[in-house]
Amino acid sequence: MFDVIWQQHNDLLLFLLDLLFASLFVVLLLGRIGESRTLWLLRGYLFLVSLAWLIQRFVPLPLTSKLLDALVLACSLALAILWQGELRRLMELLGTGRLGVLWADRSRDQLVSGSVHVITEAAGRLSQSRRGALVVLDLGSDLRPEDFLNPGIPLDAKLSVDLLLNLFAADTPLHDGAVLVQKNRIIAAGVILPLSRQGIHRYGTRHLAALGLTERHGRCLCVVVSEETGTLSLARLGRLERPITSSRLQDLLSEAVASVPTGRSVAQDTPDNRG
Repeated sequence: MFDVIWQQHNDLLLFLLDLLFASLFVVLLLGRIGESRTLWLLRGYLFLVSLAWLIQRFVPLPLTSKLLDALVLACSLALAILWQGELRRLMELLGTGRLGVLWADRSRDQLVSGSVHVITEAAGRLSQSRRGALVVLDLGSDLRPEDFLNPGIPLDAKLSVDLLLNLFAADTPLHDGAVLVQKNRIIAAGVILPLSRQGIHRYGTRHLAALGLTERHGRCLCVVVSEETGTLSLARLGRLERPITSSRLQDLLSEAVASVPTGRSVAQDTPDNRG
């Protein structure tokens, strides 16, 4: 009798611990998502998983349980396709042991309104003079040197229009690579990005590099200026929007900045935006 009571007590304790850990995981996971549509999708998926688990454990409805299991499987496959870039990034972080990136405060990577203006103005001037350029904006992907084919030359310089124009001057050794912007600063120049295989016959090297990086890292953007035509483009999530005007570019960057979770006002840090 005592053994039965002890076993029941252990089963109840394990059930409560399981429920507690699962709840904490869900809360942490939902707390790291700032995009509304992604949050809605994940909430719906977790609701289906919870409903299937409750029916399997407490309600003897085998047919309903099988149907819910099939629906959860179908949703899992759909989400795996939609979030293939994020899942690839998660596996890379797990493989390299950089788990702290998952729970790091991403507000420090937030571009401020002044930075958006600087990048837009510089891109507009480069477009007018038909000078090719590629600017990588890290909004929380925590890009590291190993994420690039060549990490380029470290700068850690203040973001400004003049510096961007000088880095992409035709007679400089760094103009063929990308400029990496993090935390409202220029971290490196002459960065060589991995290329995408999509649209290989339609786009030039800069556009393929922009697509290749944004396919792998969902929290970064790439601003591209075509050297042949001066056309402005913006790559995000493995997709390229082109051609766009300077005002459209500023709107897109502002929308991307607004979608990133932040714990501070955009007015707390303003880079030099003098032209």
